[in-house]
Amino acid sequence: MSRRHLLTAAALVAAFETRDRDLETRHGAGKLEIRSVSDAGEFEGHGSVFNVEDSYGDIVVPGAFKRTLDEHRSEGTLPAMLWQHDASQPIGVYTDMKEDAAGLYVKGQILLETTKGREAHALLKAKAIRGLSIGFINRDSSRDEATGIRKVKDVDLWEVSLVTFPANRSATVEQVKGANGIHTERDLEKFLRDAGMSKSEALASVARL
Repeated sequence: MSRRHLLTAAALVAAFETRDRDLETRHGAGKLEIRSVSDAGEFEGHGSVFNVEDSYGDIVVPGAFKRTLDEHRSEGTLPAMLWQHDASQPIGVYTDMKEDAAGLYVKGQILLETTKGREAHALLKAKAIRGLSIGFINRDSSRDEATGIRKVKDVDLWEVSLVTFPANRSATVEQVKGANGIHTERDLEKFLRDAGMSKSEALASVARL
């Protein structure tokens, strides 16, 4: 990871912590998934899908991320990649992020040089964690008084996290390479230790599931 990426991640985390009272986190609705994970830690998926009501009664509409992504591009940055919405635990960097027909497409690189990155990568491969979730500040929205549904039209996107539980049952990991043979907690512990964790780290990770 370059010094520039480290500084960018640190700046995002610092800013994130000062504005956490306004921050909203949303697990996506509909077909939200991490589509694939490589042995090198690269993955892609959707952090949000358009025009589908989520479990919070929100619908994100096309264009909601356009302004914030344009601002990131002008500054040479992208939103942070966090572990479980924890601002103290950046675990990688995003290399591409854009709106497509489905929603917010993301492509990222998990940093396997870090303990938490190795843990996240191993858990993804084992399908112990299954989804993506966004952290944002709402800038423009409207609410239907009859239904209570809020249409989210413009946000400041701070981060896209790897998370254990997507809010919608269809929000699952679709493909992960190299996760065959894991059927028990002992199998998962061995898998995590083979990925570079100590025995205590692997046991702690399994215990949290």
